Amino acid sequence: MQFQTTRTLILASASPRRKELIERLNVPFSIYTADVDEQSIAVLTPEQYVKDVALLKARAVAKMHQNAVVIGADTTVAQGNTLLHKPADAAEALAHLQALRGKTHHVLTAVAIIEEDGRETVFVEKTAVTFKHVSDELLHAYIATGDPFDKAGGYGIQTDGMFLVERIEGDYLNVVGLPLATVCEQLLSQRIITL
Repeated sequence: MQFQTTRTLILASASPRRKELIERLNVPFSIYTADVDEQSIAVLTPEQYVKDVALLKARAVAKMHQNAVVIGADTTVAQGNTLLHKPADAAEALAHLQALRGKTHHVLTAVAIIEEDGRETVFVEKTAVTFKHVSDELLHAYIATGDPFDKAGGYGIQTDGMFLVERIEGDYLNVVGLPLATVCEQLLSQRIITL
């Protein structure tokens, strides 16, 4: 499909995975990020947390680029009401992966769209992911690749983290970092992109 836009689009994310996914729309966009303190957001529920962080990122960039549509996003992994952020070191990565092993958790991505007139649209996509009951040996081997350290929950489903996953229920690309089909649907409904 060939989408079109006459508007200036900005992706407020440094994530290479989100960049690759937005590129699939084949419309021009720029990337700008702002230094925000995600730890300043209180965690009441996983859904509220990712919405607030996505808005924090998008609003910071929108302040600097008021003549553009800004798309911000945040992804987190929730085991119940416990958030598993990007692990700081190998010990934390192992703790995350052991907590997920043999269980079902949720990956939540919030997307915030801020238009030129300041209108804000925010939604959350939720995908259930079930891990296999894998050995510590496999977990250590995966951690040794270095892959877990820039990913919520300590794994990437699109990389060697796939060997940990038994099944998913929901949007695969949401687990990668952006629910592209829902983003596309929202951008079309707001006439930010057209066919």
